[in-house]
Amino acid sequence: MKILLLEDDVILQEIIEEFLVEKGYEVESFFDGGRALDAISAGSYDLLLLDVNVPNIDGFEILTYLRDIGNTTPAVYITSLAGIDALKKGFELGADDYLRKPFELEELNARIEHIMKLYRLHEEIEFDGIKFVPKAHHIIIGDTVMEMRQKEAQVLEYFIKNSGKIISCDEIIENVWDEEHVPTHATIRTYIKNLRKLLTGKEYFENIKGEGYRFNIV
Repeated sequence: MKILLLEDDVILQEIIEEFLVEKGYEVESFFDGGRALDAISAGSYDLLLLDVNVPNIDGFEILTYLRDIGNTTPAVYITSLAGIDALKKGFELGADDYLRKPFELEELNARIEHIMKLYRLHEEIEFDGIKFVPKAHHIIIGDTVMEMRQKEAQVLEYFIKNSGKIISCDEIIENVWDEEHVPTHATIRTYIKNLRKLLTGKEYFENIKGEGYRFNIV
């Protein structure tokens, strides 16, 4: 499980990161909100741990932006803001949990484990010897773990669950995207092209001219 930690208190950041790594998590830490947002945009994380009062872009602004663009990565605020207004704002912006400082590290871990179960972050789909973990946005082929973007994972999951069926670009858009962020058919074709590169060795996506695509698993 890959976690992004945004915390500008150097000592606290080191304590949290060391604790989570010992628990078996992969952690990438940031002090600056802008750099954290760049990393989220460029990579893939299973969980976001966000402080609010950090340099450049605060934790509230980060989650507002992510939810606006359809990024649903689970997020937990870890902050010294103790007022009920801050708590309400955090949940209104789409946070999954809110942990006030100071807190016990084991409490943080308990909340992470709860979110993992809630979102089934470790649930796997296996086909042709390939393991696909939709919520973690990666596939495992042999000993190699390959990460993908959130939408790529959602597109692949939809195809797998509808394997053998011809699926149009419009159907993918209707079932994977929300109404406010509708992609073009060219964008869908790009996602499928990227997935083909990941799933090398066999052509899973069959192009049905004028109709769409069929995902074939033998």
